[in-house]
Amino acid sequence: MSEVTLESIVKAKQNINEVIRDTKLEFNNFLSEKFNARVYIKREDMSPIRSYKLRGAYNFITQQVRNGNNQFVCASAGNHAQGFALACNKYQSKGVVFMPATTPAQKISKVIKFGGEYIDLKMAGDTFDDAYARAQEYSRQNNNIFVHPFNEPLIIAGQGTVGLEILAQCKSHIDYLLVPIGGGGLISGISVYFKHMSPDTKIIGIEPAGAPSMSRSLEAGEVVELDKIDSFVDGAALKRVGEINFDLVKKYVDQVVTVPEGRVCTTMLELLYEDGIVTEPAGALSVDVLRDFKKQFKGKTVVCVLSGGNFDFERLPEVKERSLIHEGLKHYVVVNFAQRAGALREFLDFLGPHDDITRFEYIKKTNKEKGPALVGIELKDPDDFKNIIKKMDENNMLYEKISSDSILFDLII
Repeated sequence: MSEVTLESIVKAKQNINEVIRDTKLEFNNFLSEKFNARVYIKREDMSPIRSYKLRGAYNFITQQVRNGNNQFVCASAGNHAQGFALACNKYQSKGVVFMPATTPAQKISKVIKFGGEYIDLKMAGDTFDDAYARAQEYSRQNNNIFVHPFNEPLIIAGQGTVGLEILAQCKSHIDYLLVPIGGGGLISGISVYFKHMSPDTKIIGIEPAGAPSMSRSLEAGEVVELDKIDSFVDGAALKRVGEINFDLVKKYVDQVVTVPEGRVCTTMLELLYEDGIVTEPAGALSVDVLRDFKKQFKGKTVVCVLSGGNFDFERLPEVKERSLIHEGLKHYVVVNFAQRAGALREFLDFLGPHDDITRFEYIKKTNKEKGPALVGIELKDPDDFKNIIKKMDENNMLYEKISSDSILFDLII
């Protein structure tokens, strides 16, 4: 099979029906009122592995088993590995999984749970791309079938079943379809189905700002590899998209945009607090982008594909922190206090009545009375920070704001 067609997506749907029921397409009252549109959420977080990735992996392995193959290997940042593991277990086939060392513990434990005795898990490198290189090498050396997470027609057809279900479930015309992009498997499969069955629907792809591999490739007119990425949105943080995926996105997707990681964190918290929806960072991309199209979406029917909900709650403090920083409600400053008594108290007087010191740490451990200190400040109003900086300048206080793109910032967070 060398291309993705309507027929291949319909066949994929028949293959996966035995392991996954249609996930819900839910009308969301909160988002609809907030953005003055008819907003639906496709709940892929409600699949057996809490991600759409089961669709493609199961479709691919089903076809391979029918062809007589039963030795597989894959690379994954988490969700693809879970679908791969479940499929290997179902067919009692040997599977080897390579995952980056930075993979959240929750996703690792789920791979072990779904795969059981049929999965051999190997940690490799710090990014998906590191794990991918190791998996490819292993596949060549051991003559195992490599199950690509996105750049493979059978995988893409499996992911395209999300689009098939959406059109079967939605009773009205869909004006806009919002789909997250990592390697491009999900959006390329959905777009094939939609552009044949609902050609007037505008398809918008969303990437994290720290890993805009599809956006950069579209700008260049060919697939390019990024030098570095922000791996926070782990399910969509890739240096390079697939060639097949790029061609399909270029042909069928109307627009690809990026959204900041910090704002994605705000959206994750909003979904959790308003509707009790637990989403991973990549899963929240399609909902987060609603903010950027508020005027355009007014009165329209919009579907957001919530791609996954495999979230490790140990990361919740980091999500809250990134959200506060993005909203301008938290700042970090290195303050060089004057070598005299009372300097610290003067600084505290600069704070407003609702401002709070959430972190205070002397950088010189041998001098805890005087000298530079790292200060974390949490605010009720983002404008309060301007007043603090103004007072520090007026009093000739030496300081340095810690920007979000500095190495020190990464160490703090």
